Amino acid sequence: MTVTGHIPVMVEEVLFWLRPRAEAIYVDCTVGCGGHTLSILEKTGGQVRIIGIDQDGEALEVARQKLIRYVQSVTLVRANFSDLTSILQGQRIKRVDGILYDLGVSSLQLDSQERGFSFRYSSPLDMRMDLREETTAAYLVNKLSALELKKIFLNFGQERWADRIARFITEERRKNTITSTTDLVQVMARAIPAGVRRKSRIHFATRVFLALRIAINRELEHLAISLDQAFELLASPGRICVISYHSLEDRIVKQKFKETGKENLKILTKKIIRPSGREIEKNPRARSAKLRVAEKICKRK
Repeated sequence: MTVTGHIPVMVEEVLFWLRPRAEAIYVDCTVGCGGHTLSILEKTGGQVRIIGIDQDGEALEVARQKLIRYVQSVTLVRANFSDLTSILQGQRIKRVDGILYDLGVSSLQLDSQERGFSFRYSSPLDMRMDLREETTAAYLVNKLSALELKKIFLNFGQERWADRIARFITEERRKNTITSTTDLVQVMARAIPAGVRRKSRIHFATRVFLALRIAINRELEHLAISLDQAFELLASPGRICVISYHSLEDRIVKQKFKETGKENLKILTKKIIRPSGREIEKNPRARSAKLRVAEKICKRK
């Protein structure tokens, strides 16, 4: 597999806030194609230990190629970051000096014409981040009731036309199984009034695709679980940096920071950090990124 042109988001900001230093231990909970991990390694001359976690086997292969020069400093683990504690126990690590999350779907996944994350391609309706899992988007679309689909589209996509889309899907699948991204987009095009589609600032399928992806991969549930573990695993004064891309993710991060901050976490970013205009111009996918940072402090006695 060749290394893609994936551009990591807000690298300068991550390095500034994470403050990587030699002889420290860091966890990249969403190593993806390895961009952020590489920047930390270059910043420290490779004199660190990094545990890179990702549930996508294809992404890990790309990261392995990109990080080949620092093979002695990096351990790549195929797993979900909700298993953070057990992953570090397996590496005999009790505390770490910094933890990074770059949430959401990666460019590698979005640009894949086989994975079904994007409506730009006619692909199997898959959307699994971990191909070892069984449940696909096609399964949800063809098996769930209209009410269950409506709840997914509302809760995870904040889709205004959730009820109508869900009903159109259940009507369509009585005649034909919905197996591809194109099939789903065509159903949605019939469900959402033409005037609404024309006036929308984003593609009319965006919110439903987002909702299905979140539901299949249980992204919000795993994030909440992982953050609770991360706070415990941080050494003082270790830092945690989280980049999110939509309001549901950011809300969980903000809430977890606030809850934990009452005792042993200092929130460093009172206002979220956003990418610069220069970066957005270079990498439009960075446009919705939000960075929050907190530092572990010793518990009061």
